[in-house]
Amino acid sequence: MIIFEEYKSRLLAAKDGLNELRAALDIDAGASQIAELEAKSSESGFWDDMEASQAALKELKRLQNKQARFGALYSQWEDLLTLCQLALEENDESPLADLKAGVESWEPRMASARLDTLLSGEYDNCGAIVSFHAGAGGTEAQDWAEMLYRMYTRWAERQGCTYKVLDYLDGDEAGMKSAVILIEGANAFGYLKGEMGVHRLVRISPFDASGRRHTSFAAIEVMPELPDDIQVDIRDEDLKVDTYRSGGAGGQHVNKTESAIRITHIPTGIIVACQNERSQHQNREMAMKMLKAKLVEIKEREHLDRVEDIKGEQKAIEWGSQIRSYVFMPYTLVKDHRTGFEAGNINAVMDGELDGFISAYLTQLTVNS
Repeated sequence: MIIFEEYKSRLLAAKDGLNELRAALDIDAGASQIAELEAKSSESGFWDDMEASQAALKELKRLQNKQARFGALYSQWEDLLTLCQLALEENDESPLADLKAGVESWEPRMASARLDTLLSGEYDNCGAIVSFHAGAGGTEAQDWAEMLYRMYTRWAERQGCTYKVLDYLDGDEAGMKSAVILIEGANAFGYLKGEMGVHRLVRISPFDASGRRHTSFAAIEVMPELPDDIQVDIRDEDLKVDTYRSGGAGGQHVNKTESAIRITHIPTGIIVACQNERSQHQNREMAMKMLKAKLVEIKEREHLDRVEDIKGEQKAIEWGSQIRSYVFMPYTLVKDHRTGFEAGNINAVMDGELDGFISAYLTQLTVNS
């Protein structure tokens, strides 16, 4: 029964973390807020101001989800501790498999909930618009960009998020030159905002007949999917709008119609494109949403007072500007150069196992703020 004692100690040690999580999530105050919002929603005249009522219901749902998630986490912990204690009291080893499975299921959920408490940015609870850009280097860099595209879509699937391809430009021989996807799910932008930057790959190139080692670069941009009520002043005369025929890998990614839209914001040089919606109007609407998101993200990141102050300066996708390196040869290692966090299982990382990197970045961000 020694293993049951070990599980009991493990669960009891987690209680302090649960109490800290309760305080960080402000669970007790949240219950009072829920009661107030529920009472408010039942008052006569609640729907007179449609915008205010929808905002109130959105906040109510957010608070209820937070309470429900913590409640489920706490209940599962209590159930596991009770199961462990009963097994010890009755000297019964039969619940071991259930206990082991339960703890292995609970601990990642607990880690994820604690990670959520590090999200305090204004747009952290929004969806994320993620752009991929191959660096210089032709096919090798374009293949690397597609590998990153796969990594983040796998991450989205692991998180229970959905993703939608907004733009996709194939590579000349393999991979892709660029792509834009929208990842929708709780806190998607908050989790992914630290992934923005240049990512460096070192490997034996599958495109080099001599089997030489190559270094490639690709850049990731991450922007919040802004709520509809966020207003950004963009003048029509500051926009250059082009239409073109959609294209993709045999129709795999996009609809091949004349509806694709490319918008250039002249003052900053920022370019956005969308080709995956069914009409030119929808593509323009999404492209404008992407432009607003990019302008707001840059404004917040550079601590500017106004969107008009953005200069549109871009870092080169090259050596010296990378945030993370992925080494396949002569050893396997993924290292984040900002936090120092490392992972040796590079295949797991490329399959979307990014939580360690995300947690390290958010923790560092919180400590430095």
